[in-house]
Amino acid sequence: MKQRYHILPVIFLLAIAGVFRSFAAIPAGYYSSLKGKSESELKTALYRIINPHTLVSSYQNLPTYFQKTDVYPNSNRWWDMYSDIPLYAPSFKGLNREHSLPKSWWGGLTNIPAYTDLNHLYPSEAAANQAKSNYPLGKVVGSKRFDNGISLVGVGENSGGAAYVFEPADEYKGDFARTYFYMVTCYQDLDWKYTYMCRNGVYPSLQQWAIDLLLEWHRGDPVSQKEQDRNEQVFLVQNNRNPFIDDPELAEYIWGDKKGQAYVPADPSVPGAKANLITPPNGMTLDFSQTALGMSSTAQVQFKGENLVGSLELSVGGANRSCFTLSTDNVGASAANTVSGTWITVTYTPQNVGEHTANLIITDGGLDEGSRIVQMRGECLPKPTLSRVTATPATEITDNSYIANWEIPADDVVDFYIVTIRRYNSAGVTVDEQVAENNSLEITGFANDTYHTYSVRSSRLGVTSEESNVITVNHNAAIDYVNTDFPFAVETYPGGIVRFRCSETAEDVRIFDMTGRLTDRIDRVDDLQEITLPAGVYVVTARNARVPARIVVY
Repeated sequence: MKQRYHILPVIFLLAIAGVFRSFAAIPAGYYSSLKGKSESELKTALYRIINPHTLVSSYQNLPTYFQKTDVYPNSNRWWDMYSDIPLYAPSFKGLNREHSLPKSWWGGLTNIPAYTDLNHLYPSEAAANQAKSNYPLGKVVGSKRFDNGISLVGVGENSGGAAYVFEPADEYKGDFARTYFYMVTCYQDLDWKYTYMCRNGVYPSLQQWAIDLLLEWHRGDPVSQKEQDRNEQVFLVQNNRNPFIDDPELAEYIWGDKKGQAYVPADPSVPGAKANLITPPNGMTLDFSQTALGMSSTAQVQFKGENLVGSLELSVGGANRSCFTLSTDNVGASAANTVSGTWITVTYTPQNVGEHTANLIITDGGLDEGSRIVQMRGECLPKPTLSRVTATPATEITDNSYIANWEIPADDVVDFYIVTIRRYNSAGVTVDEQVAENNSLEITGFANDTYHTYSVRSSRLGVTSEESNVITVNHNAAIDYVNTDFPFAVETYPGGIVRFRCSETAEDVRIFDMTGRLTDRIDRVDDLQEITLPAGVYVVTARNARVPARIVVY
């Protein structure tokens, strides 16, 4: 079992008083807007502080950040809260980038800020991560399906309707509880797809059984030095903090024993009339990760202060300063002194392959400290060339879902895949794009009165590949798939006349009604060839046509 390194006075105070409010290196005034608020109003005030944050530039580059946030002190061993297998940085072999609050609950890459938010991303040993799946947190009381001495997966005391629950080790239960408190606060505006633990709406955003469980874990496993240190490192990357680590009592004011009471920030460094720049923190790193030659990457930086006098002056210095440009060279005090602060855009436009560094220098504004520095770095790579992906037939087709599949080109380095789903029914067609990390994706919303097609593109450094072949999915599997590319259209005229338009002979033409029943099949069809059909709605496919045609015959 891994050992936590709690600060001894913290444990002592908890044992004596049962309450401890930690303020570590919180910027003066960071939480001052919370004063006097309670319950829903307090939670929303927190949301306004922590939700707008600088985005982590690359999901693929997370191991680089993890080396600052998730290794043991004075060691290069990964601090893995899911397993006790000794693995060592900088190698990330055997580990996954784990969303502690499962990405399938909230849409994955379609919500980029949550997808790359370090406050709930941790390194996890691959087998433990796979066993955890998208199950909710909970207490395992029934049969176990996974147990590695640190993580348990099995039948839960309460699961919100899920088949199993994930139970972390006792020493990490508070970590996960505070992570979940952060997520349902920072992203209280998300539309939750799975509501095992979460509830849609800004308050309370959690199911009651989940509130009870998380508060129990939060109280039983107090904030550790590990969490405090990690919180500081994340702040230097994302420009936001986990408030439930900074002040554990916030959870009580929002969900627990102090509901209804007005919150008073206990931060002893809340400023008076002194000019104070709350964010960005001094020493923050603005990391643009990897950018293709000939392209640009952007990042947002929040400027928020109190009692600033005059404008903050901004400049870029350093060896590669020509690679970084600012949307403005000054920030007005009136904008920065507001509750939400103001934002500037920094653009990285490399002129050559290699690594580039520079500093964003902040001066004036009435600050006593002199200049404040934000470090900027980026890496430029040659523009990638991506092969065309090959989509393969769907599997695990059910009444409401299926798995879309594709083959990954062996030599391509890919950031993610873009899956285009077209949903056909009697009302027409709707188009949806979803993003996947690997070579498959579960598609839901597969209603009985629809059929779907999907195609796939790969993406790397902002470059996307040519679209793949198109796969067609039908409930009775009568429509198999459409696999090649040439113009194919079907025209209809009064009296049930159907005319085919194609640039070359269409082969194995099949006509289906909207129940998926095959009504006609023609071996070969040439341009301008005509047939007649009874009035109705049909789907027409051809072996060498990329996209099926939907027609209304009258």
